[in-house]
Amino acid sequence: MITLHLVVAWCAVIGTGIAGAWALLANFVPAVRGKPMWWFMALAQGLMIVQVVLGVILLAGLDYEAHERHVFYGFLTFIAIGIIYAYRQQMEHKLFLLYGLGTLFVMGLGIRAMSFAL
Repeated sequence: MITLHLVVAWCAVIGTGIAGAWALLANFVPAVRGKPMWWFMALAQGLMIVQVVLGVILLAGLDYEAHERHVFYGFLTFIAIGIIYAYRQQMEHKLFLLYGLGTLFVMGLGIRAMSFAL
């Protein structure tokens, strides 16, 4: 289970990095906008949520000990994704910036969480 948590962590961090960069590019280059970008964004952020759930299962179900900052950054990652989603209608005129910068922030939180896991 710990190996799965590590593998999904790398996939989630790389995926959110690509998705965030894609959304930022879409802000400036309308040709790259479209459903594939949003599907990839959902996949990347969904994978990060799966990662947090795996961490909760490890902590609660398998009595695994984790560094408190690792848990803190995992929790922040989950909250940040919720905040990005909550602001999507208020920031509709800058939606690509919201998702681009927000998802890159989520990637950074994931990297920071991983730095305390090693």
